[in-house]
Amino acid sequence: MNEYTILVTDDEEEIRDGIEIYLKNEGYQVLKAANGVETIKLLEHHDVHLIILDIMMPEMDGIQTTFKIREKYNIPIIVLSAKAEDSDKIHGLSIGADDYITKPFHPMELVARVKSQMRRYVQLGTYNEQQSTEVNGLVLDREAKEVKVDGKSIKLTPIEYKITELLLLNAGRVFSINEIYERVWQEQAYNAENIVAVHIRKIREKIEENPKNPRYVKVVWGIGYKIEK
Repeated sequence: MNEYTILVTDDEEEIRDGIEIYLKNEGYQVLKAANGVETIKLLEHHDVHLIILDIMMPEMDGIQTTFKIREKYNIPIIVLSAKAEDSDKIHGLSIGADDYITKPFHPMELVARVKSQMRRYVQLGTYNEQQSTEVNGLVLDREAKEVKVDGKSIKLTPIEYKITELLLLNAGRVFSINEIYERVWQEQAYNAENIVAVHIRKIREKIEENPKNPRYVKVVWGIGYKIEK
């Protein structure tokens, strides 16, 4: 039995049960919830390593639930939605989700996304061996999986952490949008510009005193992003 637990939240019982079958076949332990209220209660009493979360639900929808989760937890969230437009995907990521899958989906695609997120969550950091890096008061502690700004701990999602880690460990180097996507998401970049931009904006909101005039994460127009040495 896999030591990792995944919480599946969807108001449709058939979807919850179907996802559970595929995840259990991969060895994961599974918890199930029908709405956001149940999700929050389960998080308070169980050690959960990843959440699969539907957007359209009664009582507390996926957006409200994601905001609530991010107040306390940095575990990966994969959002499920019947909306397929890019703007909907970007909105899902901007509220704090780490990945987004459109319904209907193939169960094995979801399993592949789960495995990818779990690899990043459990094994954060593979770019070099150094455990601590600092640039002008921005500190990355890879052993604690923590980022601090001027001594203050910053809550980052796993994806936000990976982007910050990539840029900070390679301070001074410019990474293209596609390179950031492929290094962090570990899949071929496709329409990655808006997805990366959303996460960069969220990182800036958390680590920068003035996100509109960033001290750390700089854009190099026409090329990509970097953290200055």
